[in-house]
Amino acid sequence: MYIGLDHIAIRVKDLDTAIKQYEKLGFTLERQGQVETLGIRQAICDSGSFIELVEPTDPNKAVGKALERYGEGIHTVALSVDDVTSTVTPLKEAGVNVILPDGDGETAFVHPKETYGILLQLVKHH
Repeated sequence: MYIGLDHIAIRVKDLDTAIKQYEKLGFTLERQGQVETLGIRQAICDSGSFIELVEPTDPNKAVGKALERYGEGIHTVALSVDDVTSTVTPLKEAGVNVILPDGDGETAFVHPKETYGILLQLVKHH
């Protein structure tokens, strides 16, 4: 079922400032980008498991809404799994609110209402 931690995503107001802070903490910036469909700018800081810093570009998407409502902080905890479908099936059978995005079946999300305010992401281990 769960293999271990894949990454943590942290909501920030200012990505450039957050990158500088994480570099001061000893993290190495691996890459940056923008994901239009999620309405975010992102920076990946490598530490074995990685930290993803996310700044909303669209206040009406999930990260923008969460930043407005909760402020800066942990947004997503992503866990590696052997198989997304076999991990999600018993969760759904137990009545857990699982979000299955359109795509290749390599990721799923557990709604933050199920996990005390943290978006839990299930990621196929590679």
